[in-house]
Amino acid sequence: MTNPILKIRNREFEKRDLLLYLLAAMNFSHIVDFMIMMPLGDYLMNSFNIGPGEFSVIVSAYTFSAGISSFFAAFLIDRFDRKTALIFTFTGFSVGTVLVGLANSYLLLVAARSLTGIFGGLVAALVLSVVSDLYSYRERGKAMGVVSAAFALASVIGVPIGLYLASQFSWHAPFFMVGGLASVFTIVTAFVFPKMKGHISSLPKPKPLQVIKNVISDRNQVYALLMGMTIILGQFLLVPFLTPYMMRNVGFSEETVTLIYLFGGGAVVFSAPLVGRLTDRIGPLKVFTIFLLSSFVLVLTITNLPKVPIYIALILTTIFFMMVNGRMIPANTMITAAVSPETRGSFMSFKSSIQQLSAALASLVSGAIMVIGDDGLFHNYNWVGILSICVSATSFLLAPRLKVAKGNE
Repeated sequence: MTNPILKIRNREFEKRDLLLYLLAAMNFSHIVDFMIMMPLGDYLMNSFNIGPGEFSVIVSAYTFSAGISSFFAAFLIDRFDRKTALIFTFTGFSVGTVLVGLANSYLLLVAARSLTGIFGGLVAALVLSVVSDLYSYRERGKAMGVVSAAFALASVIGVPIGLYLASQFSWHAPFFMVGGLASVFTIVTAFVFPKMKGHISSLPKPKPLQVIKNVISDRNQVYALLMGMTIILGQFLLVPFLTPYMMRNVGFSEETVTLIYLFGGGAVVFSAPLVGRLTDRIGPLKVFTIFLLSSFVLVLTITNLPKVPIYIALILTTIFFMMVNGRMIPANTMITAAVSPETRGSFMSFKSSIQQLSAALASLVSGAIMVIGDDGLFHNYNWVGILSICVSATSFLLAPRLKVAKGNE
């Protein structure tokens, strides 16, 4: 079968960078939708009179449904043109996000987030699959850096604007904004994106059990899935309560908390492309190791941070953003190369499923550990940090075992 990477290169080389930036824009709206929920924690806990446990359910509702939908999508995703899959998925994501904005009760909010997660969970897998089809392994680090920069832009632009809208109107407003953006990107995709069928094989499609068997019988794919799982588990033990902790324990207000995302995301806008180029130059394993070990220092510092001047907290959170994003770029480069193009969509859906379920589990675990004391402060975040480091450290053992699969050259 013709390598889809070469096929797309020959036919769409001039449009490749345009498509990459469109994928980054789609990833941007998806990330804003997910990220905005965390800094809205205090708004939601006050609006619905709920505690940390109930708030973690809102966060995990999205990731649980995303994990389930990604699992079932793994059996079907490689049968369809990438463009068709992107349009279908993003249309559902847009509708779900608007419904979140319309929710007027805790139960309706949980239901709407679950619906959004069904489609949102597929976005990341599709974006990474298309990027991997467009760029060979040797140049994929740079492309991953551009897509990862969407996280930075979401932090610099999306989250601050969303929080401003929430403070000026209500917590509903940011979701109307994201839903509108997602609708625009869906329309642009329909007109700009080419058909991408190079990954579709003329051979009979394997049955679901065979798809699972193909993955679990390949040690390389299993290592890649486990590596992705441990990274996300460690990360999402921390993320849901980072902003609420900074507000209650460190001293950020509703106005100044946006600075965490403004400075952190702004730094990542510049660091992500540099990390991508460094990944291509010296290899993803070395870059991953450097950023993983460096991030542990920041995790211990932030989860034990007392009330300090805002500028000190901002320096620490900004470096934290850079370290966490920096380890994801080489990690995704290695993980996407662990599978051949013909089955990459299914593999990435499995990866998304496992990571989304991991994020949901991590959110529930951190919600169970965290408590609000009589003093109104969060307690036990330090234990969450230690647990995060222990879980993330296992990825350090898995990364050296990953090999580049055929078709990624």
